[in-house]
Amino acid sequence: MKTQRLSMQTVTPAGAQMREDLLALEDPLEIRIAYGFGNMRRRLSLAVTMRTPGDDEELAMGFLFTEGIIAQPSQILNIKQLDENTLLAELTPDLAVDAERLTRHLFTSSSCGVCGKASLDAVHTVTCHYPTPGYPQIEPDTLYRLPGLLREAQATFELTGGLHAAGLFRPDGSLLLLREDIGRHNAVDKVIGAAFRKGILPPFKDLLLLVSGRAGFELVQKATMAGIPLLAAVGAPSGLSVELAASGGLTLIGFLRGERFNVYTCPERILL
Repeated sequence: MKTQRLSMQTVTPAGAQMREDLLALEDPLEIRIAYGFGNMRRRLSLAVTMRTPGDDEELAMGFLFTEGIIAQPSQILNIKQLDENTLLAELTPDLAVDAERLTRHLFTSSSCGVCGKASLDAVHTVTCHYPTPGYPQIEPDTLYRLPGLLREAQATFELTGGLHAAGLFRPDGSLLLLREDIGRHNAVDKVIGAAFRKGILPPFKDLLLLVSGRAGFELVQKATMAGIPLLAAVGAPSGLSVELAASGGLTLIGFLRGERFNVYTCPERILL
């Protein structure tokens, strides 16, 4: 993960002092796709997202899946890095792509994964992956431990203090994968893409997702697309995220801090 060192002033009641600080980088990434058969094959600039450079291929894989453009990672033939801020994903020729819908062109910021979308139709992506009701069963003590494990594994956050993290955990609380990014939705796409590269295919019915910030709608949407049965956040959910979690059979947990958390939907997965 790239960082930048610069000089700045720290001001306290004792006065100002020049110091060096380490910042997380934020650069645009353009994701392009190539689709169609033979001489009918086309290229489309799909989205631009502000991200922390690093794990860009995983970000693209996760994004294409959670936005409903691909149903399985095998529908990506390869991903080419055209330059440091542009990726081209070659999709299988038989994959149907609704170019008219996609040409509404998504722009996602580092703070919100859905605020730039052209319509609600683009947000309510349909998934065929529904978690098994009441499975897996999670002990509260396991959930209490997850934020500490996530924080311990956040290498770049420890240096900069400026990144979100998303971690995939097994039901016993062991950390499987973690990815960081300045955008919480990018961190989720990266960790889903990282799972794909390890050969873990959706639905992720045996995995839990923990995010370091709030549980916004876009994060619940991405978890729902992957068939994840439980999403926990150290911050608050939104009303729309609770509504989506309930309709998708997802256990949504907020304010996971210390030995306390709130269960907003599907509490039957928590062993009380």
